[in-house]
Amino acid sequence: MSDNTQQTAQEKERIGKVIAVYGPVVDVQFEIKDLVPGVYEIITVKTYEAKDVVLEIIEHRQGSICRCIALTPTYGLQRNAPAYTKGSILRVAPAEDLYGRVLNVLGKPIDNKGPIEAVSSVPIRNPNVEREVSAEEKSGVKFEIMETGIKMFDLLFPLIKGSKTGILGGAALGKTILILEIIHNVIRKQKGVCVFAGIGERTREGNELYHEFDRTNLLERSVLVFGQMNESPGARFEAAQVGVTLAESLREKGKDVLFFVDNVFRFAQAGSELSALLGRIPSETGYQPTLTSEISQFHERIRSHKGKSITSVEAVYVPADDLTDPAVVAIFSHLDSLMVLSRAHVQRGLYPAVSPLASSSGFLSPDTVGKRHFEIANNVLRHFQKYDELQRIVAIIGKEELSRTERIIFDRARKLQNFLTQPFFCAEMYTGRKGCYVNLKDTLEGCEMIMSGRVDALSEEKFYMISTINQVTSAS
Repeated sequence: MSDNTQQTAQEKERIGKVIAVYGPVVDVQFEIKDLVPGVYEIITVKTYEAKDVVLEIIEHRQGSICRCIALTPTYGLQRNAPAYTKGSILRVAPAEDLYGRVLNVLGKPIDNKGPIEAVSSVPIRNPNVEREVSAEEKSGVKFEIMETGIKMFDLLFPLIKGSKTGILGGAALGKTILILEIIHNVIRKQKGVCVFAGIGERTREGNELYHEFDRTNLLERSVLVFGQMNESPGARFEAAQVGVTLAESLREKGKDVLFFVDNVFRFAQAGSELSALLGRIPSETGYQPTLTSEISQFHERIRSHKGKSITSVEAVYVPADDLTDPAVVAIFSHLDSLMVLSRAHVQRGLYPAVSPLASSSGFLSPDTVGKRHFEIANNVLRHFQKYDELQRIVAIIGKEELSRTERIIFDRARKLQNFLTQPFFCAEMYTGRKGCYVNLKDTLEGCEMIMSGRVDALSEEKFYMISTINQVTSAS
């Protein structure tokens, strides 16, 4: 038998058949045990309407059965339908060929701009990549600060190249708007490249995001991939892997990449859905037993390599505003900076609605940001801490019962809260206020003036939604 005939025979033998469909989980059986495809390989099956259903093998079961998750809808799938193996895991085009495009989890365009022309492809999983530790990493990393133009962030939560920053908050606290503003400011000022992974995005959110990118001319340096809420849990789960693969492909081409994820909790949630569908026994917290490993494997890929970095900013939905939720805890243990959004700040109209006392940054140190910045930031936090204590007293006995020193601190803290608000470019259509970019130098100067007492005579309302302190002092 010739090689070609033998290869054709093997290809026929590798054709399986669908034996069971459990919603987005499909069992495919192969006749010959030695020719069963490996885990994560792709299988395609046609429905009775001749539409392709793409399956990914998750585990092997007895009887040469592959249990698969569907990356596309399974409607119309029939029992005993032939299933064809692709012979490889899911692959997508490298990100340098995809600027300005919007993709689904299969790497196919969903922006109605025609097919993608790429001569190569990269696998979405590459477990054999070993981390190379550079001499710079061994001797101590030199931190490079990326200015965002957002006063609250630059002052208390500096964005460091190669770091992982999380924006944590419940529903309707402004996580997506914050990420959009960071993308707008950093990419326009730094002239960087961006990969955005929309995991569990609603169709409305994805549509608004695309048009915002288009309106601000950010699409030309960005790649967007979506696994939306109306898609299968497999598509939502793998959208995270596709996003980080695209970021890695840009990093390997010698570019520093900004990687934005909205929303990491939906990634964990999709894993929980898949785990239940696969019949795995949940942990005592109700989540999948593989929660920690899934989150860890995802974040392990977001790292520097050969002198180039991936800097991630990740939105994390907090169910019922409960920061002790097991999925949230598993996520923020991998983050360098945590920005916790507060519902109380939203109710007062303080945007960005970040609670400085509930948040933390691993980079707020004299060695990273400089002595002056560190001292000003610490002083601001002390004012907020004292204000938090005094606020409870004022609610009971009134501000007039405070000592003169306490009243001064109380008033200055409220001015600092108002000063650290600012109108966003990405919210102009909603607020009617023109967005502003504030340099770190102006932010530090403004906080210094407020805490030194040079603007004690001005009312706190004048500091709300302004850019620099000069906007108040010149008007007065």
